[in-house]
Amino acid sequence: MEKKYVEPIQLPPEEFPADPDLPEGCRELRLTDEPLGVEFLSRVIYAERDGVKLSLQLFLPVKGLLPDGTRWPLVVFIPGSAFMQQNLDQMVPELCVFARRGWAVANVEYRHSGIAPFPAQAEDAKTALRFLRLHAEEYRIDPAKAAYFGTSSGAHTALMAGITGDDAPDTPLYGEMSAEAGAIVDWFGPTDIQWMSCYPSTMDHVAPESPEGLLIGGRNVWEHPELAGPVDPAGYLTEAKPTPPILIMHGDRDILVPFNQSVRLYQRLRALGKTVEFYKLLDASHGFNGFRCKAAWDLADEFLRRKLGLG
Repeated sequence: MEKKYVEPIQLPPEEFPADPDLPEGCRELRLTDEPLGVEFLSRVIYAERDGVKLSLQLFLPVKGLLPDGTRWPLVVFIPGSAFMQQNLDQMVPELCVFARRGWAVANVEYRHSGIAPFPAQAEDAKTALRFLRLHAEEYRIDPAKAAYFGTSSGAHTALMAGITGDDAPDTPLYGEMSAEAGAIVDWFGPTDIQWMSCYPSTMDHVAPESPEGLLIGGRNVWEHPELAGPVDPAGYLTEAKPTPPILIMHGDRDILVPFNQSVRLYQRLRALGKTVEFYKLLDASHGFNGFRCKAAWDLADEFLRRKLGLG
């Protein structure tokens, strides 16, 4: 067939025809199910503090053309890092899968202990939630359905942010929005750092250069109870102030954060009549041997849906 130059045929999408060719051996197939995908925003700046631009990764579920007004429930996820520099990319596969379940997931960076001591991390998590509520329409987020979810030091941050909400410690940025959440997921987070070295661990939790020492400004944890005491999220619980429902999951062979840290928080929550669910993962270590499997994420998903009223 002789090739002939023709002027490009440009048509609007609504007039674009289906190609009639059907070569021998080519099979026709019509797929009607809408694919569920994820939109990934790799670096959204939500604040600048101490000369650092703080960012978050945003995973937004995409399912065809959503009806007008459809909003996604939000999970503010804080990855652990021993309160040091976070690697936001570490849990991207899991967070992407979680977003495919129908969650808007914000993977949040906080000021690490090398930049600012406690309570900077909780302040940043609150700011991130407020920022996302401020931009809820742009990201199609339901501002009334939000939760904090963290691992290790990120779980401590999630607890601090979720338990204190709009109370101190806090900052005024985006103060027109609330930092209150409807639920908290705590995966193997430290709580009362003064007790950590009373139980087996593979690392020091007392020295000024330890993660906990750096968190309180490079001080010895035992020698500075006035700094270490306020780090405990349980100290902010009161019978009068409502507390979001909390899911605690902790491995019984955690080599970094003793299982007792979650026991202490759980017992305090129970004593105050708070809503809390606690899972002891047998033979699980610090984020391994259970926490990266589908069943663990199923538990978190089911808990959040139930407590946020998602059915």
